[in-house]
Amino acid sequence: MAKVGKKRAAVDAKVDRTKLYNLEEGMALVKEVNVAKFDASVDIHVRLGVDPRKPDQALRGTVGLPHGTGKTKRVAVFCTPDKEEEAKAAGADFVGLDELIQKVQDGWTDVDVIIAMPQTMAALGKVARILGPRGLMPNPKTGTVTQNIGEAVGEVKKGKIAFRVDKTGIVHASVGRVSFSPQQLVDNANELLQTLQRMKPQTAKGTYFKTIAVASTMSPGVKIDPKVIR
Repeated sequence: MAKVGKKRAAVDAKVDRTKLYNLEEGMALVKEVNVAKFDASVDIHVRLGVDPRKPDQALRGTVGLPHGTGKTKRVAVFCTPDKEEEAKAAGADFVGLDELIQKVQDGWTDVDVIIAMPQTMAALGKVARILGPRGLMPNPKTGTVTQNIGEAVGEVKKGKIAFRVDKTGIVHASVGRVSFSPQQLVDNANELLQTLQRMKPQTAKGTYFKTIAVASTMSPGVKIDPKVIR
């Protein structure tokens, strides 16, 4: 245990806790101080000046990351029989309706994203209490309730992610893996930040981007200067 402690202390020392880094410096540093022996996720945490209790400030949406997430997402599609082949051709991992609902009722939630047709949402209501707390319930705002099943599946497979502000006003999102180049991580992070900028509620007062930090699964956090957002 002592050896691990020394290693962590050494990487912690490389991060200046008083400094606000730009994105390029921050992403390079996250890669440098990563101690995981696997291809860890690189996450960004953005504290916004919003009040999630107000409906117009409870932000949620999607963004297509230019370089994907580095993870192949498992997609389930709840659809009518005439759309099953379209879903499969686009790369859906699980396709159906009644049988999938039964699987969820039996405890199955081994999937990353669920996409549904509008006319199947009533049936999905049976398992909303299971899917909702896990962030899996389809929602029109995230593009996961749609008639364009094939397009929606394709976008998720290419790197489209959903995000939402939590009750403390923070958006947490994965923007790649430590195997990505610093520039790929910067590009992905910028895409999310620009999307959040465009979504700024008119009713939000004061500073919008309060704090930004990036970190890998097992690395210390690196503070990013909010002024990097134009």
